[in-house]
Amino acid sequence: MGNQKIYDCAVIGGGAAGMLAAIRMGRNGLNVILIEHTKKIGNKILQTGNGKCNFTNLRMEEDCYLGDNQREIMSVIERFNQKAVISFFESIGVYHRERNGYVYPHSDTALSLQNALRMEIEHLKIRVSTEFDIREIKRNGRVFELMGDSYTYYANTVLLATGSKAAPKSGSDGSGYELAKKLGHQVVKPLPALVQLVSNGKTCRMMAGVRSQGTVKLFIDDRLAAEEFGELQYTDYGISGIPVFQLSRYAVKAVDEKRKVHLVIDMLPDYSEEYIMRIVETGIQQAGFKNMEQFMEGILNRKLVSAAVEESGISLKHNITEIGSEKVLAFMKQLKSFTMQITGFKDFDSAQVCQGGVKLSEIDMSTMMSMKVPGLFFAGEILDVDGKCGGYNLQWAWSSGAAAAVGVEKFLK
Repeated sequence: MGNQKIYDCAVIGGGAAGMLAAIRMGRNGLNVILIEHTKKIGNKILQTGNGKCNFTNLRMEEDCYLGDNQREIMSVIERFNQKAVISFFESIGVYHRERNGYVYPHSDTALSLQNALRMEIEHLKIRVSTEFDIREIKRNGRVFELMGDSYTYYANTVLLATGSKAAPKSGSDGSGYELAKKLGHQVVKPLPALVQLVSNGKTCRMMAGVRSQGTVKLFIDDRLAAEEFGELQYTDYGISGIPVFQLSRYAVKAVDEKRKVHLVIDMLPDYSEEYIMRIVETGIQQAGFKNMEQFMEGILNRKLVSAAVEESGISLKHNITEIGSEKVLAFMKQLKSFTMQITGFKDFDSAQVCQGGVKLSEIDMSTMMSMKVPGLFFAGEILDVDGKCGGYNLQWAWSSGAAAAVGVEKFLK
């Protein structure tokens, strides 16, 4: 070790959690180094909220986070909640605007938030080491050795905030999982979350490009697992959109386990069966000369109708009078329960976040410190925590980063 500098804390990962933790510790006088293996810190922040960075949400409840240990996750969130996050960003010059509970920078650009974090790190004179890959972390007495290809850093504590495998172009390559495993931690299998779902249905190409409001129900082994409403995006490979992202966690895990997965989509969520019966009766009386696609022209996107017609076996050669009110009614009811088999999902390149990661049962959630290695801390998406769309995953990054910073300070004292 010789005369090498020993930092109070080495933060590995220059994403949201790592940057906030470094700033909190730097403000309290700790000597921190922030280590990032890409050229620039905060890259993934630029991709959030379609570049507008929905960085928290005013609605913050247990059901916003999926999987196990929701109560423990919320205990971390509550110690540095959405109001604390908004206050923190105001302290570094980022003011906010709110839309239906979703909180964005007032500038409506993620770049302003990334720049503000970087400027605060520079102001605090926190050492930043970019393009540095850590191959191994060893404990040498009370000091951690962080070994790269040609250099080793030393620190009294280590915070692993390396992110997951989601959006690898931003630098999230899953390398933190391997470091955690070498240090004795179990990692729940990482899988994509907040991701598009894939179907082998023959009608997918027919519906591609359509955006339409609908209710989507997820069934796993023919049992209802989740339900969401909003704008659905039909694609040539399957289906996308925020409602699909919200339930994708469960679908992805079930597909990975080789279970039977399908969606039931209500394409006419604002139409009751009684109203549909009225539409059919009126249509046959006044527009009986139209075929099914023509009859549905003013009700639903033609591509969706064509796909449903393909599934139903109804001939477009016949008008709706010839088809008969009973079959027309059955067809419209089919639009309220359109079935799509799910056979796969898009990969980590397309996923916004991951499910899986370092097991929470091995972490002291009051300090974010490892129960296996004293002085080793975790924050952010490397942990087995994933939230819904709407700023919840960034809130977890801020909250867990803040909790880890407090944990490090307590440990060092």
